[in-house]
Amino acid sequence: MAKRCSVIIVDDNDMMRSILRSMLRGETYEVIGEARNGIAAVDIANRLKPDIICLDIMMPEKSGLEALREIKAARPEIAVVMITSSSEPETVQTAIQNGASGYIVKPFNAAKVLDTLAHVSAKLGPKSAD
Repeated sequence: MAKRCSVIIVDDNDMMRSILRSMLRGETYEVIGEARNGIAAVDIANRLKPDIICLDIMMPEKSGLEALREIKAARPEIAVVMITSSSEPETVQTAIQNGASGYIVKPFNAAKVLDTLAHVSAKLGPKSAD
């Protein structure tokens, strides 16, 4: 059996994290951690080294874009999918330029999330058992 992709969910909204967690529950993904701001996101990414991070942009203390830059600088192998209510072209552009692997605009549905993560995880390459 293939190893499940490990995922961290970062959003300052408890309900949003809960919705994402329930969408990802299953065979393919394993939610290994959650954070509610960018500072915690950087910390948890470095500690848990997930395959994928679902990262909100608008958060207190440190924005998702700032967290994205720090996470990609420290751990370029982690795929980061931005999840946000902002579909402004500049925001999307900035996220992609800073290394985001995908972009999901709220409100979203499970199909959109799973489709985006499947696309991103396909590019991660084979999993090594460490």
